[in-house]
Amino acid sequence: MTAQRADAIHPVDEKLPALKMATTGLQHVAAMYAGVVAPPLIVGAAVGLSGTELTFLTGACLFTAGLATFLQTLGVWKIGARLPFVNGVTFAGVAPMTAIVASTDDKSDALPIIFGAVIVAGLLGFLAAPFFSKAVRFFPPVVTGTVITLIGVSLLPVAFGWAQGPNPAADDYGSTTYLGLAATTLVIVLLLRRFTRGFVKQIAVLLGLVLGTLVAIPFGVTDFGPVADADVVGFPTPFHFGAPQFQVAAIVSMIVVMVVSMTESTADMLALGEIVERPADERTIAAGLRADTLGSAISPLFNGFMCSAFAQNIGLVAMTRIRSRYVVATGGAFLVLMGLCPMAASLIAVVPRPVLGGAGVVLFGSVAASGIQTLVRAGLDKDNNVLIVAVSLAVGIIPITAPEFYHAFPETAKIVLDSGISTGCVAAVLLNLVFNHLGGQRDSQDVTHPMEAGEEIAAAH
Repeated sequence: MTAQRADAIHPVDEKLPALKMATTGLQHVAAMYAGVVAPPLIVGAAVGLSGTELTFLTGACLFTAGLATFLQTLGVWKIGARLPFVNGVTFAGVAPMTAIVASTDDKSDALPIIFGAVIVAGLLGFLAAPFFSKAVRFFPPVVTGTVITLIGVSLLPVAFGWAQGPNPAADDYGSTTYLGLAATTLVIVLLLRRFTRGFVKQIAVLLGLVLGTLVAIPFGVTDFGPVADADVVGFPTPFHFGAPQFQVAAIVSMIVVMVVSMTESTADMLALGEIVERPADERTIAAGLRADTLGSAISPLFNGFMCSAFAQNIGLVAMTRIRSRYVVATGGAFLVLMGLCPMAASLIAVVPRPVLGGAGVVLFGSVAASGIQTLVRAGLDKDNNVLIVAVSLAVGIIPITAPEFYHAFPETAKIVLDSGISTGCVAAVLLNLVFNHLGGQRDSQDVTHPMEAGEEIAAAH
């Protein structure tokens, strides 16, 4: 009788022994930690936050990532896919958020404007979730692959900037010392990925940050001040950076990001459902999207950004074959605890910018590579899809290669146009509709099921 009951429990719903639950939960945190802290570091640096404020913002993002992970794994009502998903700050929002910062004269208003835009985008996304789950066919791999590629390409310049040093105005910016530290970190990460396996291989980026920081100490570029000034216990005070402000252009920009995020999450859910042998149907996708969007809407209350599923953790599930959603929920608990301990969150602020730059090349480059892998499966032997990718990538790369291209446009329009991810996504969706849907041009190979995109993302990590 006991055996029959045990067999009746699906691996996704299995509760493992406490020690195994804790260690495997920590492994999920380690696999996505660098991805969670990178967006607040980028946006915080653009705003010009002090080390203490940057620590606070990082901790807030860890805390809200934990809350979003709870929503996704444990679920409430019709909210949450109840699959082993880790949620955290999406990379897709970084470029539009930095564009918002750049267009804001008073930088103290930048974060409130971002928070207001994320709240609106999250609430609209929550309402649209059940309808979006029905519109999956409009986001085939040719669209998702293009967007994912643009995310990585758009963020690579950030890594190159980090590699040159902390202050672009300083005389030593781009010095051989800084570039050498970045290169050393990159080599460390590559060696760990090549010659290690299992858990160590999964946390190669995190270990690279630690070892790179240790190498940087003799060069005097490591600042332990944020750790010394941080409290052991703290709480992300609601609206710490000010009450949310609502600007139409910023809201439009973040709505586009929300569409991108929902598209990625849908692909991830389809892929993970196959991996854990619990296929994600329309109802599961809608519930998962509700968790993503509600988590995003709640996140700014505690000074966090837009949340989305983390694809690298899908690869971890596939590799370890540990499919329990309670393991990932345990990882969410660790994220919350780290967010409540500013000293733990401040450790990332110790890492020198050049070290972050070296690791960022791998981190951001792997995102672009995931997009390319998805495009390989998108049917690029067909002329229509080649045109979609070619034009969409060209439109999306404009803000990177020609930053002043839209200089004559109004500032409100530039918030959207200066985000290559946003413009590239809109172009890809519209072109896909024109070439593959309207006028009877639809072809089953052109509009492949989005699961393939998720499978490629998972495999890449």
